[in-house]
Amino acid sequence: MTEVTNEEFGVIPGKGRVEKWRLKSQSVTVEIISLGCIITSITSKGKNGEIDDIVLGFDDLEGYLTNPRYFGAVVGRVANRIAKGRFVIDGKEYQLAINNGPNALHGGLQGFDKAIWACEGVANGVRLSLTSPGGEEGYPGELQTTVTYTLEGDTLTIHYHARSSQTTPINLTNHSYFNLAGHGTPDIYDHEVSISADAYLPVDDTMIPTGEVRPVEGTPFDLRRPVLIGQRLKEVPGPGFDHNFCLSSPGEPSKERICARVHHPTSGRVLEVSTTQPGVQFYTANFLDGSLRGKGGATYPKHSSFCLETQSWPDAINKPHFPDVLLRPGAEYSHTTRFTFTCTGLRTAGRRSASHTRALDQCNTEALY
Repeated sequence: MTEVTNEEFGVIPGKGRVEKWRLKSQSVTVEIISLGCIITSITSKGKNGEIDDIVLGFDDLEGYLTNPRYFGAVVGRVANRIAKGRFVIDGKEYQLAINNGPNALHGGLQGFDKAIWACEGVANGVRLSLTSPGGEEGYPGELQTTVTYTLEGDTLTIHYHARSSQTTPINLTNHSYFNLAGHGTPDIYDHEVSISADAYLPVDDTMIPTGEVRPVEGTPFDLRRPVLIGQRLKEVPGPGFDHNFCLSSPGEPSKERICARVHHPTSGRVLEVSTTQPGVQFYTANFLDGSLRGKGGATYPKHSSFCLETQSWPDAINKPHFPDVLLRPGAEYSHTTRFTFTCTGLRTAGRRSASHTRALDQCNTEALY
């Protein structure tokens, strides 16, 4: 049984009270605030019994009010990049704010990560709700969104749901930065990663997909078997990984599958991710530079963490051959992602929650290890 508690995290003048919710099972504790649906802390046990916080973040509300790297936040309406901030729906062109080079990123200047969400407790977790009015950040239609976090045993489940009054693009994800050695550890070079994708999306010099869907075979992007992140980063062009890995093909029915596994041999910690989304953005914190002061005074330099952002493919609104990201009136946006935290060397290692096991029994998954 998961213990669910909440308390005040702080107050934003003119905006309101920010709540903090704590979900605690026997093996994992997750803390979430109502500002941006931000995951502020995930603690889990290592093989020697040590308990560490394995996500980057800040000690207080002040740090999250700017949060320039989106630590732990739900980003939307559209996560990732839209080329030149422009798209066309039914012959009408929409222009978004440009906030990442020449492109729009993570929902705009005042995206979902900067909103205070309404909260209510549910069994084993918390449900957060937000109504985005039509025209907000340039997007059409009123969008009603819920994000539900539940913790059962070793598994944190995030379920995204939305409805819109007009046809609008939508692509929600959580932007947690992980370091399985502990959030203040300076790099992730000793982590092993595998991603069950046969293809990835090459990008241009502004990080927009070129439109090509390229096989990973014979490239540094072949992560279908475990590789050491530090060694593979030496082979990847540019500052590191910041690419979408294709988990399914356009038009393929949505089904949950294991998409990624990361292992930190020293601590024994393992993170396994499953999702119904068609893609996962693997990002190795290439743009952190040590200037942010995080929890406990920690600094977060380049490559000090990784993100596994389950989502649709970037700039899909402008690429008809990518998976459809349009939500139409009367339809439902519904996706689930699960993060399972285990540890090799512990007798509990490999145990998933009952709900996770049931869900994966229905999946046609490719073994990652």
